[in-house]
Amino acid sequence: MSPRLNHLCVSCTVGFSGSPLSSFLLPFLQQQTRAASILSSLSDTKGAYNKKIRRGRGPASGKGKTSGRGHGGQKQHGKVPRGFQGGQTPLEVVHGKRGFENQFSVDMSPVNLDRLQSWIDQGRLDPNKTITMKELNESRCIHGVKDGVKLLARGAEQLKTPMNIIVSRASAAAIKAIEDAGGKVTTRFYTPFSIRRVLRGQSNPAIDSPSNFTTVTDQASPFQFRMPDPTSRKDIEYYRDRAHRGYLSHLVPEGEGPSLFFKTPGKSKVVRKKSSSRAAGGLTKKENRIW
Repeated sequence: MSPRLNHLCVSCTVGFSGSPLSSFLLPFLQQQTRAASILSSLSDTKGAYNKKIRRGRGPASGKGKTSGRGHGGQKQHGKVPRGFQGGQTPLEVVHGKRGFENQFSVDMSPVNLDRLQSWIDQGRLDPNKTITMKELNESRCIHGVKDGVKLLARGAEQLKTPMNIIVSRASAAAIKAIEDAGGKVTTRFYTPFSIRRVLRGQSNPAIDSPSNFTTVTDQASPFQFRMPDPTSRKDIEYYRDRAHRGYLSHLVPEGEGPSLFFKTPGKSKVVRKKSSSRAAGGLTKKENRIW
């Protein structure tokens, strides 16, 4: 406590012991335990700012002599433009730009049958439950999901455990191997946002038919968001195909294909009826003919 505060406390307790002011100030004066010289000890938090690098101030600093720019050359004396090739004619000018980047390509995370069987043997996957991309990601069978998961058939001869698996896409050989082992494969449409929600546990990845949809207002459901359905024709036709084990294949009538454009011959025949006005007009014109 500073000397001035100490004298003030003594004067309040001794000289004004009977006054109401002293009884009011006494608790506050007795709680004053902080030194008055606190202002002289203020300092920044450690790591609050970084010290400026002083370059060219001797070898002991680590940034002396060449100041961290290396020996000679254009990079030491000035800036080099991005893509500069030392003054020669750029290669894209000599040979031209070739190829293109497919904007519609998808980056699927592959998972093979031998890896699935190995994870089941280790106890990292439960074949009695539905296996989705959430279980695959949490068990580290796959490392991250971008646009979906594709099931491939490498090591099909090692597969001996039946399983129910839901993925984005599956090869025909993988579907055949799992069904021969007594399992089931379902392909389901996912968007990048829905994949993020599935991995966070905010959406149910195991929904494979519209009858299992839960309403958003359902308080009993632990999931916050519904799963979206495909909107492009290419995705709709893929998940309507029974050969791909699409979850929308139940919408295709028996004997029809998954295509939205090509119709089955004889199934959809359009019958057009002629209007009475056009028929009457035709007769009138026929009667007025000269020959």
